[in-house]
Amino acid sequence: MSRVQLALRVSDLEGSIAFYSKLFDTEPAKRRPGYANFAVANPPLKLVLLEGEPDQATALDHLGVEVPSTDEVDAATRRLADSGLTTLEEQNTECCYALQDKVWVHGPGKEPWEVYTVKADSDQLQKATESDCCTPAGATATEGACCTPTAAKETAGSGTQSSCC
Repeated sequence: MSRVQLALRVSDLEGSIAFYSKLFDTEPAKRRPGYANFAVANPPLKLVLLEGEPDQATALDHLGVEVPSTDEVDAATRRLADSGLTTLEEQNTECCYALQDKVWVHGPGKEPWEVYTVKADSDQLQKATESDCCTPAGATATEGACCTPTAAKETAGSGTQSSCC
């Protein structure tokens, strides 16, 4: 099953978990320090909450489409590149406490989108890179670079930085 992902950076993680549990009538599927995600059945949604700075308004971190397999990520990569979009591929990257394969693109407003599959659970929020991982507090989603392995393969133009999860 595919579903849309919405990743939000929130200042009050516990308050946000309580709110979204009530809004979607479900508890988080995964909770880790500074992180929670919900697998909402109706509407099909993966809601990711990332702990931000205190007293900051909730902000969009990134958007995504979760798909069931690496084959579907590969098909999306080909389709997006063939349509002229700049893509950034990541295989076997650890991000948001999961091992993932993914491809990133940016919308016209520089909003980061990922098409990804979760291959396994992980103990890491992010993969260690030379840059700060998972958009630094106070930065916009496109200023951070997360889960961008050194060997990430870019197609259809210049590379972009990605956010996480």
